[in-house]
Amino acid sequence: MFLKLDKTACAVSMLCAAMTTTTLPAQTITMLESLNNADGAYPFAGLVQAITGEFYGTTYTGGANLSGAIFKVGANGSLALVYSFCSETNCTDGALPRAGLMQDSNGNLYGAAASGGTNNRGTVFNITPAGRLTVIYNFCNLAGCADGAEPYGGLVQASNGSLVGTTESGGQYGFGSIFSITPAGSFKTLYSFCASTGCPDGASPSGTLVQVANGVYYGTTQSGGKSANCGAYACGTVFKFTGAGALTTLHSFCVKSGCADGKAPYAGLTLASDGNFYGTTPFGGANANNGTVFKITPAGKLTTLYNFCSQVGCADGQVPNAGLIQATDGNLYGATSSGGAQGYGSLFGITLSGALTTLHSFDNTDGAAPDGTLIQGTNGDFYGTTSDDGANGAGTVFGLSVGLGAFVETVPTSGKVGAAVKILGTGLTGANSVTFNGVAAVFTVVSSSEITTTVPTGATTGPVSVRTSAGTFTSNSAFRVP
Repeated sequence: MFLKLDKTACAVSMLCAAMTTTTLPAQTITMLESLNNADGAYPFAGLVQAITGEFYGTTYTGGANLSGAIFKVGANGSLALVYSFCSETNCTDGALPRAGLMQDSNGNLYGAAASGGTNNRGTVFNITPAGRLTVIYNFCNLAGCADGAEPYGGLVQASNGSLVGTTESGGQYGFGSIFSITPAGSFKTLYSFCASTGCPDGASPSGTLVQVANGVYYGTTQSGGKSANCGAYACGTVFKFTGAGALTTLHSFCVKSGCADGKAPYAGLTLASDGNFYGTTPFGGANANNGTVFKITPAGKLTTLYNFCSQVGCADGQVPNAGLIQATDGNLYGATSSGGAQGYGSLFGITLSGALTTLHSFDNTDGAAPDGTLIQGTNGDFYGTTSDDGANGAGTVFGLSVGLGAFVETVPTSGKVGAAVKILGTGLTGANSVTFNGVAAVFTVVSSSEITTTVPTGATTGPVSVRTSAGTFTSNSAFRVP
């Protein structure tokens, strides 16, 4: 049984996920679109909800030039191609994006392509919702790709406005890097992995970083670490990074016999309302190398919450490449790339204490191998992609409803008094009040999915609420006021 969050009772606190005990409603999955190669193929990443209310995603191949694409899809379907990579000579606009997109406070979308660019080792780009793409950095500009190469993970907007990400290779030692870049293109390598023999600090990061309130970043690497159970380059790490060059390895995977603590995390972490981080490993675990869900404290104490393939035939799923999200009910949601009742992957929910429920098992007609992290849309439903199969054989876009209510989210998620903020939601027309942790703000309703406002004087860290004739919608996470 899951805990369902009563948002009305808990509106004054974002840390009350365990205060109510109602049963999760029945699950309904909807196939929104089946990709057909012309509009993109094999989406490895999840989606982002834009200020227009539509969802944007990337595909690794397909599109007009068979080198990847950006698409958009409405909450009820209707997919459209936004951009085809390799539209420029020699693919100087980038190619083969594995990462998803992120949205900045101006509504522009940013992402990274794993290949292409002037040096054919990847790019960072921005793209308007209408499809105008601009490359703002080409990797491997320095000798030996000391600035990094092949960015597999997504970007995160730091509290100072810069974009921060990782590269899977390159860097000073060739095993990946952490970088920052301003929207105008000012680039800086912050850290290069594998500074010592055996890469005890980790190697080959592929997940998106998460920044916490004090400015510190947390992330994962696929290999490296201090375990002696995985050969020369070990089995991956969880790390924290100050942003000023100091990196600390919090956990090296596979330190337990048989890699019972997990192995080779592909996705990044999520920071939950209890102050701990949660993630997945696609390999390792107690059940023949089929993956885990884990919790790790900021100090580095790791607990394995769930071992996949605990059920006969791996009906509960196996090989979770995707990361986790915490939804408005306080529970975590994710996907496995294989396993499930039909063997083509599954969607699951799991409580913070480790009780897992399989929500859907793919059967290849509705897609296979969901590798991207889910997103919860502001209407309360979940949205995601499968990287293969479906009616046209190139992956699918789906929605999943578990009966959760609508909410609002802010872009950005933090800001000082006077900072501009966009509030995204559903059915915002006619809004008559906006508050930041109870402090009223002046606002403008732009559309049914967007409100613009500024952080009011006297605001403190806490939820943002929008009151309409249909009710009050509260943000899915606390807005941080430095």
